[in-house]
Amino acid sequence: MEWLTGIRTAIDFMERHLEENVSVQDVADRVFLSPFFLQRGFTLMTGYGIGEYLRSRRLYQAALDLRETEDKVIDIAFRYCYETPESFTKAFSRFHGATPSQVRGGAPFRVFLPLTINLTLQGGNQMDFKITPMFPFKLIGFQKVFDMETAYAEIPKFWDEICEKYAYNVYAGNAPANPYEQALMDNCIGEYGVCIDDLGGSRFRYLIAGKYTGGPVPEGMVVYAFPRGEWAVFHCVGPIPEALQSVNTRIFREWLPGNPDYELCGNATVEWYDCVNGEKTDPDYHSAIWVPVQRRT
Repeated sequence: MEWLTGIRTAIDFMERHLEENVSVQDVADRVFLSPFFLQRGFTLMTGYGIGEYLRSRRLYQAALDLRETEDKVIDIAFRYCYETPESFTKAFSRFHGATPSQVRGGAPFRVFLPLTINLTLQGGNQMDFKITPMFPFKLIGFQKVFDMETAYAEIPKFWDEICEKYAYNVYAGNAPANPYEQALMDNCIGEYGVCIDDLGGSRFRYLIAGKYTGGPVPEGMVVYAFPRGEWAVFHCVGPIPEALQSVNTRIFREWLPGNPDYELCGNATVEWYDCVNGEKTDPDYHSAIWVPVQRRT
């Protein structure tokens, strides 16, 4: 499905199922996208996570029901997928700044209307990318599971944790002190960050990784194999993470909606970091985002 059509279809599907307990996986299945790609693109294009959008729309509709009907609070809570009146009242009050009874009595409430998606093409600033066929390759790394709605805040902490545990000793020029430091040095772990969507829902695996050289795999580390395929490689120059985040946003807001030839495929994206030249805070630091694609049929 064409990218912009997919996002619009996702919004329409959610609007028609506000009174049903649909999941991110349900929405992704409807538009034939992986939950990871759908969540990332939806957030970058709208500013809202899918779960956040559903909660906000349901709570707005609940406020309208309180004003326009005499339905009991418990019935409205169940209608919009809350398990108890208490959990509904807590979420409602946090969202609207007033309790259900106060809104029914005339207190103001927050308006949250359905989103509409329009494409505005930006001129004069071409993205630096190329379509690159790649043979199968393997990466090895440290793995952690994240939720899409909190990943941007949590993933940098994961990098800090791994660096503190295993990288600083090797970076200082010392001999590896354990199998993990040996694997880090042998495979240049830290050259790649990998998002893998194979868990379903809003959860995904993230690897701090390097190109696997075939040596021992210490307990707890994983090897992930990529099949042969085509990748859209977006080059980035600037300090991390700001520069990569900017490029990532433009991929989903500009390149995908405006690209007539390629569409997303696969279930993983790769961040590449230059481990040889410069520091990640340098204004001319080089990095890249790799996105698996296939030619439109």
